Parts: sequence; structure tokens; C-alpha cells
Amino acid sequence: MKGLIHLYCGDGKGKTTAAVGLAVRCAGGGGKVLYASFLKDNRSGERAVLDRLENICLLENPDCVKFLRSMTEKEKSEYRSFCCKTFENIKTMINNEHFDLLVLDEIIAAVNNSLIDEDEVIKLTNNRPDGLEIVMTGRNPSERLIELSDYVTEMKKIKHPYDKGISARKYIEM
Repeated sequence: MKGLIHLYCGDGKGKTTAAVGLAVRCAGGGGKVLYASFLKDNRSGERAVLDRLENICLLENPDCVKFLRSMTEKEKSEYRSFCCKTFENIKTMINNEHFDLLVLDEIIAAVNNSLIDEDEVIKLTNNRPDGLEIVMTGRNPSERLIELSDYVTEMKKIKHPYDKGISARKYIEM
């Protein structure tokens, strides 16, 4: 039986938090998790704890990832190449090893910023091994990604400190 597809989207806080929670639940219950994040670096707070948990395979990120708007064209090209290699590695890993859950954190942002081709993401979901659940997170998913998902949860911002000029805070947003 195919696993189901989860999509955590919206402009509110909590998309990554929900994905991390499901990864911890799966690993804690004895399931094996492959966790990849895009547009984040190795300093993102959830990585430290996920890396210590049994049954979670955490893919490496660059040590520092700038916001795309701050990258030069050369840096964008290099980062796009990194994302494509990571995505190819994910496809190889899920086809050669058993995983119960694949988390693709901020994959929607990677697709929306042309770092990964949406057709490739759809192909991966459609050709996933039996039993593999997939979680995708990010803002503004396409109708195609919404349609192929079994769970779609929207985190809606009602109010956020960023609106008052408060930047992302360590331990809370990063």
C-alpha cells in the first residue's frame, strides 16, 4: 500500500514544526525517517535534535545559506546545483533503502524559486516505494501539489511579531 502525502502550507508559523513533530513521532515509534530541508543551513535549530535521534537520517545542508534575494547569480546557480544533487540523492536513497517517512522541508519554496523542478517532485511522489509517507512544507503550493496530496493543512497567519519589525528569533523561528 502506498503511503500518503502530507502538505503543510500557508503564511503562518508551524509548517516545519509540524513536519518535525511527525518525524519525531515516526522515529519514536520505530519508523525510519529521511529528512531533507531546502533553503536552510546546518544552523537551523531543529537539526541538532533530529541528528541525535535514532532512526532519522538527516541530509546535510551547506553551513550557510543566504536568502535568495541576497545571493549573487553565481551563488544562486551553485545553490541550485546543490538542491538538484540533494534531490537526486533522495530519489536514490528512497529506492535503495527502506524509509517509512520522507520529509521535504521547504520543498515548495525550492520549487517556487526554480531550484527544483515541480515535475520531478510530482514524479517522486507518484513513484514512491510502497508504504513511504511524504511530508512537504512551504508557502504557496501549486494546485498540482495540493491535488496530489492526501492531507493539506494550511497554517494561517492571524498575527506575527515580524509585522511589528521583530526578526526571526533563535530557539523560536530558527
